[in-house]
Parts: sequence; C-alpha cells; structure tokens
Amino acid sequence: MTQDRYGSDVLSHDPHERTRVRTQDTPAAPGLVVEDVQSGWVGAVVRVEKSGGQQVVVLEDRKGRSRTFPLGAGFWVEGKPVRLVPHRPAVTAQGRTRTASGSLAVAGARARVARGSRIWVEGRHDAELVEKVWGDDLRIEGVVVELLDGVDNLDERLTEFAPEPGRRVGVLVDHLVSGSKESRVAADIVRRFGEENVLVVGHPYVDVWQAVKPGRLGLQQWPHVPRGTDIKVGTLTALGWPARDQADIARGWKRILGTVRDYRDLEPSLLGRVEELVDFVTAP
Repeated sequence: MTQDRYGSDVLSHDPHERTRVRTQDTPAAPGLVVEDVQSGWVGAVVRVEKSGGQQVVVLEDRKGRSRTFPLGAGFWVEGKPVRLVPHRPAVTAQGRTRTASGSLAVAGARARVARGSRIWVEGRHDAELVEKVWGDDLRIEGVVVELLDGVDNLDERLTEFAPEPGRRVGVLVDHLVSGSKESRVAADIVRRFGEENVLVVGHPYVDVWQAVKPGRLGLQQWPHVPRGTDIKVGTLTALGWPARDQADIARGWKRILGTVRDYRDLEPSLLGRVEELVDFVTAP
C-alpha cells in the first residue's frame, strides 16, 4: 500500500508553495539599482514624485539617461521581484532617527566649536564621501576634515602642524596594504611623531571610489584597471561613461557618490577605519 503524497484533494495544497519567490516591498531609496521587468530598463533611483495624479519613480541608467515608471510592483532588485514603495528615513523604536553613519541623531544639536585635533584625507573625493556618511557626527564632535592632497605631503604637513596631546591628527590613506609605499610612509610617520599624537589608517583600495559597494551601480565588482592606467579614467571608461577630462571625472564621481545612501553602501574595510579615526581624534 502506497502513501498518497497529495492527500484526497489534489487541489488543497501547492507542493511548490515554499519555493515560490514572493514579491517584497522595498523602499525606493535614492541610489537603489532596480530593473523594470517589462522593459528591461536598469537604473538607479533618482527620486519619487507625483505625476498625473500618481506616484512615479525616476530611474537613471549608467549612461545618465532617465526614465519614469509607476511606483509599485514590476521591478527586480538583485534578481528578486520587489514592489517599490516610498522611502522613509530610518526611525528607531523610540522614534529617533539615525544619521547616515548609523549613529542616533541628536535633534536640534548645534555644531561644536572645532577641536584642535583633525582628520586628514588624501583627496577631495575622500573628503566628500566622509562628509556624506559621517558629516552630522563630525559636526557634533567638532572634528574638521582637511585635504592632504597625497600621502607624499604628510611629513611636511605634520611638521608644520606639530601634533601633540589634545591636538592629534588622524590620517586616512588609500591603498594601505603590506609592502606598499603608503605602508612604509605610515610606519615612518608614526615613529617620528608618536602613536599617541598621530594615527595613520587606510583601506586596501587604489582609490576611495572602490570603497563604495559595486552593487550600488548594478555591478558584481569594480572594473579591473590595468597598471599604468589612471584608476579614475580606467574605471569610467570601463563603465561606458565619459572620461575625457577632469570635468568628466568630477561628474562620474558625483554619480557614484549619489548612489551612497548611508554606511551600509560602503565596504567594511573603510567603515572601520573612519570610525577608528573619529574615536582617536575625539578621545580625551
């Protein structure tokens, strides 16, 4: 005698119920990369607005072209069906919002008078990324972020700044990996000025662009740029974006930065280092 797998009523149970992929409600946060199922259009969310009496979402593709779609179902995110819904700022269980870094926001807080200690970053793009994610926190803590314009200037700048207790310097360096020029410079600097006065940390990427998770641009990974090719020019070229001059590079970076919503869109190897610097320059 055999067991009836389906019972007496074959229509009472769907054996594929557990494996069926269900559509999930997903906030249409700026920078979220989605695909419109019907047209195949892939783009990042630019904004949600009202048009013709209904809510629509504006998507921008990798070439800077925009299209508008009705907000709702009919989209894919990372290969899964979603229903786009309006984005709302994150709120804690107590009703308090969080900053882009994940810290609890302090309502009505004024920026603190700048500390003597500083955070230095290598270039403008590093500074803009730090500002976007940690800006609210740094203003409350009174921490100023300054441009270093390259690790080769670090010795001269520190000699001029003369760090000491209460006047520390935290430095964020690109491509700080074992055996690199940057790692040798960092070790020498700390020996000269003292680990109690200067902290040099870094991420492993050749450029801070790569600290943004590639999925924010609909990529599996950042393009490989051959040695000898400028990392920014090579990246933009591989993405199919204009890369003729500095204006193109600036526009390309703005598009990348625009996909960053908060700390969750950055690689942990950058997040931890910036938090370490903030702790160092705000320590009593």
